[in-house]
Amino acid sequence: MLSSHQLLRRVAVLAVILTVSVSAVNAADVAPQEQELIAVLQSDAPKSEKALVCKKLAIQGSSAAVPELAKLLPDPQLSSWARIALEAIPGSESDAAFRSAAGSLDGLLLVGTINSIGVRRDAGAVDLLTGRLRDKDPEVATAAAVALGRIGNADATKALRLALSTAPAGVRSAVAEGCVLCAERLLADGQSADAAALYDDVRGAEVPQQRIIEATRGAILARGAEGLPLLLEQLRSDEKAFFQLALQTARELPGSDVDKALADELGQAQPARAALIVYTMADRPDTVVLPAILQAAKSDSRDVRLSALGALRRVGDASCLSTLLDSAVDSDADVSQAARLALAELPGEKIDARIVALLGESSGKTYPLLIELTGQRRIDAVPQLLKAVENSDAAVRHAALIALGETVSLQRLSVLISQALAPRRAEDREVALQALKVASIRMPDRDACAQELTKALQRSPSATKESLLEILTEVGGATALQTLGDAASSSDPLLQDAGSRLLGKWNSVDAAPVLLKLAKTAPESKYKVRALRGYLGLARKFAMPEPERVEMCRNAVDAALRVDEQKLALDVLTLHPSPEGLNLAVQMKQTAALKDAATAATLVIAQKLGGKGVDVQKLLAGAGLDPVKLEIVKASYGAGATQRDVTDAVRKQAGNLPLITLASSSYNASFGGDPAPGVVKQLKIQYRINGKSGEAAFAENDLIILPMPN
Repeated sequence: MLSSHQLLRRVAVLAVILTVSVSAVNAADVAPQEQELIAVLQSDAPKSEKALVCKKLAIQGSSAAVPELAKLLPDPQLSSWARIALEAIPGSESDAAFRSAAGSLDGLLLVGTINSIGVRRDAGAVDLLTGRLRDKDPEVATAAAVALGRIGNADATKALRLALSTAPAGVRSAVAEGCVLCAERLLADGQSADAAALYDDVRGAEVPQQRIIEATRGAILARGAEGLPLLLEQLRSDEKAFFQLALQTARELPGSDVDKALADELGQAQPARAALIVYTMADRPDTVVLPAILQAAKSDSRDVRLSALGALRRVGDASCLSTLLDSAVDSDADVSQAARLALAELPGEKIDARIVALLGESSGKTYPLLIELTGQRRIDAVPQLLKAVENSDAAVRHAALIALGETVSLQRLSVLISQALAPRRAEDREVALQALKVASIRMPDRDACAQELTKALQRSPSATKESLLEILTEVGGATALQTLGDAASSSDPLLQDAGSRLLGKWNSVDAAPVLLKLAKTAPESKYKVRALRGYLGLARKFAMPEPERVEMCRNAVDAALRVDEQKLALDVLTLHPSPEGLNLAVQMKQTAALKDAATAATLVIAQKLGGKGVDVQKLLAGAGLDPVKLEIVKASYGAGATQRDVTDAVRKQAGNLPLITLASSSYNASFGGDPAPGVVKQLKIQYRINGKSGEAAFAENDLIILPMPN
């Protein structure tokens, strides 16, 4: 019967034979694209172009490209590019090319080639690399050692093992690295005893500490449960690096014996180390020795205690509740916070049930803590919390109200409503209202919640009406919106004021019909104005089809009591330019009080539409704008002392309107280039309109609308 090693060797030989056969086929039928790339390598093309070809051949290349790539290996500028391709191309041809080059190159080119042999793990190069272990160039010997480690077969392992004690000091670290790589291969192949022996060889050699650390980790893992004494040896080491190694390796080593050993060590370690051991224990949640961490949570050392409480947050269970509750009321704020975080996050219905049970029997500092936990963990304990609401201690009452806000269901929302509307103590009202807000916002059925709040509003004292309306605004939905509208239209001044104000904050366009109705029918003009401004605010900030937005502006203009609101409608049309909006602005020019503002808006809208490819002149032809006599006196474009005279360019675009439409939306493109690259520029124009002089400055690429001179 063949050994596993012999079997692997035969499989490898077969793979090489198959690869050679496939490569031969590919070489006979090279893809046209690859032929083109090879042709570039054979040409006098610049080296930069050949480098790009090498990158492409790493993806598209076959054995057919190997000869030309191999020719580049001695080239200092192209060698690394060629190696990228050769490393990626399958088949024995690439391996042969690297071995051949390694026989003739030296220095860094040889180092790179040896590195590539290691990347390809070419078993056929073991003899070549073994000879290079004694190379006079330490960089070459170092590369050979690491490459042998990557190959990692029996011959490579033997060569490295022999060199471990004979290699020069400057190369020995790389030899040790190669040995570690070989040992990792042995361990992966199930040869743990051989791997452990090789790791031990490195540990006993005169090599840098980092290599000993790597080998020690491997030696522990290779031995499994039998590596525990070696792990503990590192855990007790005076060397910080080996202690850290032990903590990391303990996380990787399977078996509950590790956890028991860590627990024993925890009781003996100095506080600084004990805290770190606790963290390691918590990283092994399946086998952690929880009682040891619980004991650490009571340590005299603050650092150990904090680390244990943090660990319980991840691995604790119901058995930890008592310890955590004690720590949560500790006078040390950090200890208390760590315990509270753990209590809030510990999973399990058993913990929830125990907290509810303790609510009925606790007192002192623990009582408000349990109430707080009930809210944080969303435990259904309404009867117990209602009892706490009657407590004489304000802190307890307020904690209970907050917890109700986090836990109460829609069916029990009336409990909080009652506390908000008619608290036994006036000092509890604000807390109850805040809890009601929290509860209402999280209700999944917004309209059902709003119905409950609307009923409460009808019987609410004046002191809470505005707060209830604010909560309804946060809840949202059709019912809440209707209630706000009814409040704003009511005869109650308080409701009128609060309702109209809150409608203006509504976060959807659904409020538009309600606001428009209020703008027309509100009992007082100040509420009409407020409603109309809220209505226009919706038109300004929400996305909608432009005809719909223009219709809202038209409605606002018709309902407005003052010119100020009509001008706000023009602002909306200007912010969201559209042909429909332009038409409305033109119509608004017929109102004497709006003529100037509407004219300016018409020009701005037309200018913006022109930048979007709309025929502005056609739009303005029927706009009824009064023609003017426009003269451009002087125009300059630039920054500071760097100015370009652009008078002629601006004059060519001047017409019979106080509007300049340039050939391009870019000033630089319109004025023949950038006069001051990287600097903020301005366009300054001196002009006359109907004989009156004016001057205006425009930021780069801004719309050019000339103000009418006084």
